[in-house]
Amino acid sequence: MDQERIESVMGRQIFDSRGNPTVEACVTLRDGTQACASVPSGASTGIYEACELRDGGEAYGGKGVQQAVDNINAHICGALNDMLVTNQQAIDTAMCAIDGTENKSRLGANAILAVSLACAKAAARFCGMPFYRYLGGVNAVTLPVPMLNILNGGAHASNNMDIQEFMIFPVGAESFSQAMRMAVETYAQLGKALKERGLSTTVGDEGGYAPDLESDRQALELLMEAVERAGYRPGEDVRIALDAAASEWKTENGYLMPKSGQRLTTGEVIAHFKKLAQDYPIQSMEDPLAEEDYDGFAEITREIGEQVQIVGDDLFVTNPQRLREGIAQGCANAILIKPNQIGTLSETMEAVRLAKAYGYGTILSHRSGETEDTSIADIAVALNAGQIKTGAPARTDRVCKYNRLLEIERQLDKTARFGIRP
Repeated sequence: MDQERIESVMGRQIFDSRGNPTVEACVTLRDGTQACASVPSGASTGIYEACELRDGGEAYGGKGVQQAVDNINAHICGALNDMLVTNQQAIDTAMCAIDGTENKSRLGANAILAVSLACAKAAARFCGMPFYRYLGGVNAVTLPVPMLNILNGGAHASNNMDIQEFMIFPVGAESFSQAMRMAVETYAQLGKALKERGLSTTVGDEGGYAPDLESDRQALELLMEAVERAGYRPGEDVRIALDAAASEWKTENGYLMPKSGQRLTTGEVIAHFKKLAQDYPIQSMEDPLAEEDYDGFAEITREIGEQVQIVGDDLFVTNPQRLREGIAQGCANAILIKPNQIGTLSETMEAVRLAKAYGYGTILSHRSGETEDTSIADIAVALNAGQIKTGAPARTDRVCKYNRLLEIERQLDKTARFGIRP
């Protein structure tokens, strides 16, 4: 009897960091090995993402996931019964075949991904290996440079800032643990600077502060000040990363900043970000244009892509096919990797392999509605992604990923490498 064959798969509804329902799946093998995984949910989502199945109706404001859970218990469980848990590709292919839709709308990408990750975790436990080692083998040795969202705006906060994320990027660190020290100290100094100015220190969805500020430039100045107050050098020890989430700004007639009310053409958006990159030590810009603005993405990549990492999130949605289209048109030079955008571990790994083959940077990412699941930390190391973003060093749903990476760094000890500099 093959002990690594799947005995049962069970789904249940739990809650994410915003108090909204989400899906957890638990997989049990014939020998009793069990592992569980839960999936996050985004507030700012691309229109090409795989379908997150919600119940609708009155319960939980329509955000219940009982239908997705029932799909695990009624359809996925039977299909995966007796399959070898170590054959991840076969498992993911089987679930996609049952679903039968292009965007996983029948079973729900939230149902499929929860099971996909739970199977991989169960396989790792059966093999007696850490999750990152099971996925990545002996070459899984790179701890990612963290991007920490310490000022929140856009759809992640109820303030007046249109840019969604202002992140610090401790590229001058020599290890992951040193990078986290730099980030935590800078975050603390930012809180003090805000208090001194009488500004709010409440936090947004991802743990970053969410004050009302005069402009993007004031936010950037505050980040620079916080870095200096923490004893580090802006531009050398710590650089800045932005997530504009510009798909939220797109209209039929160009771009409209939803909070400031400013209207811009594609060219004016590019000029705005180009000037910010000239004036501040900005290392990375995510979604500076909208998800269908291939021409705009190609133009900003041509203009500043040699100096700045241009990241496609809504543009690519972790989808290998959309990434191929972007590569062909010269759009961006990096991809954000969110497993729940595509819906299976296999497809997530395919997107990373494709990006690396064409020299694109790879960044594992959380979502604004998170759980205590730390899968993305292990996946980042397994795939030597080199970068990760999982929020501010605040709130357990964010910090648990950083703590997992600290543990992986301890396990790797002297074999650990730190980061692929973008």
